[in-house]
Amino acid sequence: MSHPDDLYAVYGASGCGRGVMPLARQQLAQAGVGAERLVFVDDAPGPVAVNGQRLLSYARFLAEPARQRHAVLAIANSAVREQLALRCAQDGVRPWAVSAANVVRMDGVELGEGAILSPFVTLTSNIRIGRHFHANLYSYVEHDCVLGDFVTFAPGVKCNGNIVVQDHAYIGTGAVIKQGQPGAPLVIGRGAVVGMGAVVTKSVPPGATVVGNPARMLQR
Repeated sequence: MSHPDDLYAVYGASGCGRGVMPLARQQLAQAGVGAERLVFVDDAPGPVAVNGQRLLSYARFLAEPARQRHAVLAIANSAVREQLALRCAQDGVRPWAVSAANVVRMDGVELGEGAILSPFVTLTSNIRIGRHFHANLYSYVEHDCVLGDFVTFAPGVKCNGNIVVQDHAYIGTGAVIKQGQPGAPLVIGRGAVVGMGAVVTKSVPPGATVVGNPARMLQR
């Protein structure tokens, strides 16, 4: 439940953060919280404000008067996102989820803390998603999928039914993941990278990078 005396942050003022900020502003406005209680936080020096919102260092964010602090981690790099989640937890900053108003969320969707759901994202039925998931524009997750923690979907990802996506996997723009079978899901391994436009027809090992149609492992 949003509170007018709390302070809310989009952590990261780069392109990812600037795409999330209008969604965060709208979400708070609908809850009756003014835009003055919403800031950017970034570890790099920058201007006083970005796109009309104050930009604070993390230390300044912690020092600002507030009943409670919340942050959504708008950082594309999942390893950095995990480090920041730990930092925020240690400092009592609560994870915050931001979702566009037109996101479609159907039955039986379990969504972990700190998710970012961009415009036109669809989550269908009987899905379990871990912590700090990023679903960019026009991505979807179909029925009976299980996604781990710190998973990142670039724009236009098509994640079909009966798929397991393990922690820290990155799925590139426009990638298509073929539907698995009940009891025999297609698995995208931990830390795997699926390249832009790839068509994944079989499981991807942990840490592997696959590209192309059909997707094949990238040889290093």
